Amino acid sequence: MRYAILGICLGLIGCEPVEKLDTQRKPSSSPVAERTTARRSTEREGESAKVAGQTPSETPKASAEEVPEQKQITVEKPASTEEEKKEDPPEQAPPIPESFKPLNKAKNLFFEKAGDVRRVHLMAEICLREGPLEVLLCKLNTKEHESILHVDADAREIHFALIAAGAQPGTPVKFVPKYEGATGTKIKVTLTYCEKGKVKTGTAQEWIKDKKTGKDMPHDWVFAGSKFFRDPERANAPPYYMANNGEIISLANFPDSMMDLPVKSPKEALDLIYEINTPKIPPLKTPVLITFEPVLEKK
Repeated sequence: MRYAILGICLGLIGCEPVEKLDTQRKPSSSPVAERTTARRSTEREGESAKVAGQTPSETPKASAEEVPEQKQITVEKPASTEEEKKEDPPEQAPPIPESFKPLNKAKNLFFEKAGDVRRVHLMAEICLREGPLEVLLCKLNTKEHESILHVDADAREIHFALIAAGAQPGTPVKFVPKYEGATGTKIKVTLTYCEKGKVKTGTAQEWIKDKKTGKDMPHDWVFAGSKFFRDPERANAPPYYMANNGEIISLANFPDSMMDLPVKSPKEALDLIYEINTPKIPPLKTPVLITFEPVLEKK
């Protein structure tokens, strides 16, 4: 009742309606009140638009200068300094004379007898074309990361074939109490392979380069003979031939080598003396016939 009387009095003197002065009353949530509030909000927006020189329906638009043009970003791959080199396909295997007698089931180990001359031949394969060397020839799946050639054959069978050809095993290298080089019959090693369809033969030394001098490896190998190890827990098993660990024809001195250099040649990675003479090496997986010829003393 008192609010009604107060509203009448204020109306008589020209003041705003009472609802504006009653700040303690909660705003009405009725539809009428909502429409009234929306209308007043629109009127205020219209007045602001007139001051800015726009009609209420106009919406400010950004000029072309204000919106930068979006450019498509293309990421380019860095250009290589040199074209990738494609590995040449392997060459065909060199021919095997009919006079060569196979010595194993794989038919990659052969024996040759020509008069008084006896030789052993082994068909191996190129497995590495560049880098430092510990061995020239390793058994399959052993030392391919540091050997030019590998072969799927038992090194023990090669050992016995060399004896049949007249070679005598000596002693592997020793380091204790002091260095003693490997001994045994000297073995001449030659390599036969195909190059662009033509059969070529050369010394194994041509494929091996001295890292300091840049010249071919100057030494011949000797038949050190490796070692036979008998497992005490397998008394009936044949002894294990240690050269099957990978050192069939070595360039660094190893006590397990079947064939080794008779001179001091460290096996530590930083001290390796020899590396591959890459320009001389055929493509990877090219078959190569290795010939072992014992250098026998004349009687």
